[in-house]
Parts: sequence; structure tokens; C-alpha cells
Amino acid sequence: MELQLRSSIGLRHKVAEEVARQAGALALDFYNKRGSLVIETKRDAQDVVSIADREVEQLIRGRIHASFPEDGVLGEEYGFEPGTSGFTWVVDPIDGTSPFVNGMPNWCVSIGLLFDGQPVVGVIAAPCHDELYSAASGCGATLNGTPLNIDPTRTIRDAVTGIGANNYVTPAFVGKMVEELLQAGGNFIRNGSGALMLAYVAGGRLVGYYEPYMHAWDCIAGYCLVKESGGWHHPFPTEGERLTKGSPVLAAAPGAIDDLRKIAGV
Repeated sequence: MELQLRSSIGLRHKVAEEVARQAGALALDFYNKRGSLVIETKRDAQDVVSIADREVEQLIRGRIHASFPEDGVLGEEYGFEPGTSGFTWVVDPIDGTSPFVNGMPNWCVSIGLLFDGQPVVGVIAAPCHDELYSAASGCGATLNGTPLNIDPTRTIRDAVTGIGANNYVTPAFVGKMVEELLQAGGNFIRNGSGALMLAYVAGGRLVGYYEPYMHAWDCIAGYCLVKESGGWHHPFPTEGERLTKGSPVLAAAPGAIDDLRKIAGV
């Protein structure tokens, strides 16, 4: 990677960490006052949003626009603004809104960055746990400043796999993937935040994560974290309009790749 590009990524990585901390603090303030939030629904009663999601995304977008006005931004709440620099920020202001509004700590702020369609920065803040996961291309991944290195020997049979599901996927499909994982000797959790579970793969807490349909704002930051900590991820389509559509998401430690690819069919 050429020196100028490394420098550009480094500058954006630093800003991503700063913004994630600021956005996490704002989100945590909303979380602590969640009893007064007005909750709205999107696709169905389980797909919720609040003023917290919107104000946190506005904070993130404002800082990105001020620091890098030529960069593109894709966010869950306010859509896609193309840029001219080759960099595109991919943001979920609160991933895990359902846990958030129901008083559970399994939510996070996810800030990813693409360059020419590839994840090059990933920062995930989990304010309730006082954790900041951070990675940049070629620089490794950290948790609160401590380097992350995935254990390559762990498999689905001696570790836990994260799974996700939503109303884009049929109950029968979800049941089938759970059945296949259990039949293969694995076990699973679902905590309500795909981005946070991807961070847990990077941190070695989970051996893998699979969700049949997920959006870019939920996975780009996590994908960078997993790659930089020594794991593998299935590519997310980022060309043109495909960036704004859903796709299967799969990330794994080296020892779990074959089993999870078989289960996911990718």
C-alpha cells in the first residue's frame, strides 16, 4: 500500500476512533434516559428506531463531513451520500436498537470505512462495556489498545458461534441453519447486535458469526476487525447499488471457516 494511501487511512482511522467515542457517549446518555424515548417501527414491530439512532448518526455524519468533505457516507438512518475521494464511510449509529430500547447492554456504535470497495477501517464502540474495538488495514486490531489475535486452533466444536436473523429470512431457514450448526457439534448465541458479535469474533469471544441477510452498515467495521485480527470473512458486495442492499454475512476464525462455509452455503 502506497505511503500516501496509508497516511489517508491513518488520518481517517484516528477520526473514526474519536467519533466513535463521542457517538458512544451520546448514545449511552440516551440509553440511560430510554424511558422517555419515543420508539417507532420500520418493517415490523421487531424492527425499531428512535431519536437516539437519528441524532447519533447526525453527529457522526457531521464530523465526517467536516473532516473529509469529499468522502461518501452510507448510514442506516439517512441513506447514501456518494463522494469523490474513493473513500466511503459505512455507519450504524446504534446496532442493536431492540436491546437498546429494552434495557439490555448488547448494542454498539459501528463505524466502517471502504476504499475502492474494500474495508480499510473498522471501529466499534460498546459503551455499556466501556470497550472500543479498532482496526485499520495493515495495522492490526485492538480492544482498548490491546492487540487482538484470533486463536487459529479453535473450531465450532470447542467454541461458540454467533448467529443472526431478521424478517428478511424465513423461520424455516433460521431453523435449518441452527439445526445444521448443532448437528456439526457447535453451539450458538444471538445477542441482538450483529456488529458487536463480529467484534467478538475479532476478540476471540466467538469463533464465528453468520447471518443470512445483513446490510453493509452492520458488517463493514466488523469485517475489518476480523481480518486484521487474523480471521476470515465472506466478501460483501460493494459495487454500485449493491452496497445499499443486503447480503449474507459470514466471518470466522481459521479453524471454523470450513464448517461455517458449509452451513452457510457460501
